[in-house]
Amino acid sequence: GPAGPDAPARPAQGPGAPAAGELDRDGLLVLPHLLSPEPSEAADTVARPPTGGRRCGVDNCAGTIGVSYDGGPAPDHGFCPECGTEYSFRPKLRPGDRVAGHYAVLGYLAVGGHGWVYLAEDTRVPGLHVVLKGLINTGDAVARRAAVEERRSLTTLHHRDIVRIVTHVQHQVPGDAEPTGYIVMEYVGGRSLSWIRFAPEEELARLFGTGGFEFGHVITYGCKILGALEYLHDRGLLYCDMKPENVIHYGREIKVIDLGAIRRIDDRSSGLVHTHGYAPPKSERDRRGLDVDSDLYTVGRTLKVLAERAARPAGLAARSFEALIRRATHPEPAARFRSAAEMSRQLWEVLREDQALGGRDPYPERSTRFEPTAAVFGAALGTVPALQWWTRRPGTGTPELPAGAPEPRAAARALPVPLPDASDPAAVLLGGLAADTPDRIAERSEGDPALRTVETALWLCRAYLEAGDAARAEEWVARAKGWSGDYDWRIFWHRGLIHLTRGAVDKAEDEFAATYAALPGEAAPKLALGFCAEYLAERPRESAEEGGGPADAQAAARTRVRRAQAEEFYEAVLRRDPTQGSAAFGLARVRLRRAGRRPAVDVLDGVPTTSRHYDAARVAAVRILTG
Repeated sequence: GPAGPDAPARPAQGPGAPAAGELDRDGLLVLPHLLSPEPSEAADTVARPPTGGRRCGVDNCAGTIGVSYDGGPAPDHGFCPECGTEYSFRPKLRPGDRVAGHYAVLGYLAVGGHGWVYLAEDTRVPGLHVVLKGLINTGDAVARRAAVEERRSLTTLHHRDIVRIVTHVQHQVPGDAEPTGYIVMEYVGGRSLSWIRFAPEEELARLFGTGGFEFGHVITYGCKILGALEYLHDRGLLYCDMKPENVIHYGREIKVIDLGAIRRIDDRSSGLVHTHGYAPPKSERDRRGLDVDSDLYTVGRTLKVLAERAARPAGLAARSFEALIRRATHPEPAARFRSAAEMSRQLWEVLREDQALGGRDPYPERSTRFEPTAAVFGAALGTVPALQWWTRRPGTGTPELPAGAPEPRAAARALPVPLPDASDPAAVLLGGLAADTPDRIAERSEGDPALRTVETALWLCRAYLEAGDAARAEEWVARAKGWSGDYDWRIFWHRGLIHLTRGAVDKAEDEFAATYAALPGEAAPKLALGFCAEYLAERPRESAEEGGGPADAQAAARTRVRRAQAEEFYEAVLRRDPTQGSAAFGLARVRLRRAGRRPAVDVLDGVPTTSRHYDAARVAAVRILTG
């Protein structure tokens, strides 16, 4: 890429790395300031052709070119052993050459995927450095097409995180039949993210501060990369070849570089450019080519590689990040994120979770997937007891606190409802039909195509649940699944609500786990999973405490695991948003059983005055202390 691979990474002198947890204008971590290397440090005056061989670029040729034999140096020119096409890795330009009369070549930056990358100075503006990129192998048909596509596409792109093309020029080399085309790009001094993979720990600590390379930095890189890809996707383009080497960290910003693999989303004929280990599997590429989700797959692989060097995040954030990577790189394309914006939002939410669990100030925001709800489940501790509780005689015993998990049906009623899909034609119509009974709307939907949609089916599912008819609710969620496919998280969520209503908490847990896997940054699935774990922890408690055999010991161990799970989920929700009443009461109940009164009261004391559940939390704290 345009950055010199051997240039040292240098933090800025002066203030140094940003304060831990400092956020930028987009709510992302502020990146450390990386000084650009001097151009003389970035460019190499000696051309170093690629080693290890490359696949021949001729269509349908599987030959490998540039391979050394008998321990000798790899040839920089020759003929493909399979198809006989001539190839050359020799650079067309040398230091001192002038291109288009005013671009003075200073040296070689790198060997890109399809061409040499040169550093040059625009002699019309002394001190203005640019990057020239040309073909590495002019006999490579795929490379020629890619270069033409890059020149055509890049001239129209203007995004702060994508390298800017200045122009493209032709240069005639003596002895060549045709002039060579060169893309002229802005020079971005800095380091590609690939150096993070191999940098010593002390270098990372020096650059990123006392906390070193954090999980939040990985997410910040990811959100910025996804913003650049969203820009391309909105213009009908695929990037195709995302990897750490193709992202430059400069100053406090990043640039996506090397757009040689760019192609139109609907292109199904030209050769695919990709990097093994980052691209989707070959069987998938052969079957369907590349699409938006293929780009997101490469981002997932890139983030996974970078995260291997980051400190493991606190609490549930590590699992949430892993779930996000699993969805982005799911073997089934239909299960992946549908857009860069969707993946970026979930990644941003995981960052909020990591920050909150790491002890930094919470950053509560409205969900983009669930409607806000004032309902709360499990608040029995927060109700004022009857008169006899206060007037009981001393020594007559203390009434048992209502500290058990609430009934599943009550939890199902209080869990939030998914926001309607604005693209669904029935989304607006359903608001005006809410006063009708579900039977009437179900009847109308059969005769009105405008109501025969996923949103209508899910609305009817919830309406029948509210009416106590779980069987009809199940019929409608099955119909919704038939229309939306196997990987719609709304189907998982509604099936979970149905199972809760029926008291099948173990089955509900499976559905909420699938929702969490699809929406790893959202609070609602974690709240539901917290309840399921708490409720299931109480089921074997009595038998485990009565006996002493191996089976009882195993049940007790399962109970401890379940309580730990409930605590982890509830805490993740509450730390993100301390006003969450259901999470506060749930965590207090779990802490009361596991650690006693004081830890439970500490949870309730943390409910802020801005929460509508503040008064109930105060009552619950008093009852725990006095009960």
